[in-house]
Amino acid sequence: MRLWLGLFLLGVVLVSALLADTAGSWLGLDPWAPDLFARYAPPSATHPLGTDDLGRDVALRLLHGARVSLAVGVGAALMGAVLGTLAGMLAAWRGGLADAVLMRLADALLALPALPLLIILSALDPAMLGLPRGEAASDVLRVALILAIFGWVGVARLARAAAMSVLAMDFIRAARALGVPEGRLLLRHVLPALLGPVAVATALAVGGAILAESALSFLGLGIAPPAASWGNMLAGAQEAVFQAPLVALWPGLAILLTVLGCNLVADGLRR
Repeated sequence: MRLWLGLFLLGVVLVSALLADTAGSWLGLDPWAPDLFARYAPPSATHPLGTDDLGRDVALRLLHGARVSLAVGVGAALMGAVLGTLAGMLAAWRGGLADAVLMRLADALLALPALPLLIILSALDPAMLGLPRGEAASDVLRVALILAIFGWVGVARLARAAAMSVLAMDFIRAARALGVPEGRLLLRHVLPALLGPVAVATALAVGGAILAESALSFLGLGIAPPAASWGNMLAGAQEAVFQAPLVALWPGLAILLTVLGCNLVADGLRR
């Protein structure tokens, strides 16, 4: 039940994001065009969720923000899952120095305060990463890469533990005695055993990455305006939270439901 409820919530968010352009054509509105005469307009037939501080339609920006937030969350989680799975398998398979180096690196990243480091890395000039400045796609890639630097650690530890338990089984010893290549052992027997815990960790990581991106964008270090993300929508609404509370409510509610959906999917997969 939890899995299906989580999939339903994430499906609604995904479909809404895919229909952002269609909704703009249907309403006849441009989510990027300001209208200073319609600042903080209440919900109406023209603007279903009202307008923001520049008179832009909140509903359309919410849909376009879903694209950005989902892209960052899914991208960061997938990169972290791939890196973590490879690191965990390598540590369990090779052992010795490789295991010690990778796990001590993971321990060091876990011991560091994540949020201050994320803020420092996000404040770096995108040109240092070889990315163009002021483009939404480059901002999405930059934030996803920064989050993946910390996101692989938990997956690596889970993958290592699962891989070590499989590699210690009798049928692995028998296969090695029969001369089965190591690559085949890893791909056919070890990797499938990792898919369960890695899938749960990845689902949780999507929600965590969306929260982290929202925090960075709220601080002005994530997705830069005029591109819409739920975090910078909250940042734009903070100055008028008492004058127009609905402008802050909608992106906050979108973050809540999306992260809740990710957690429900992860819990359903774990069960």
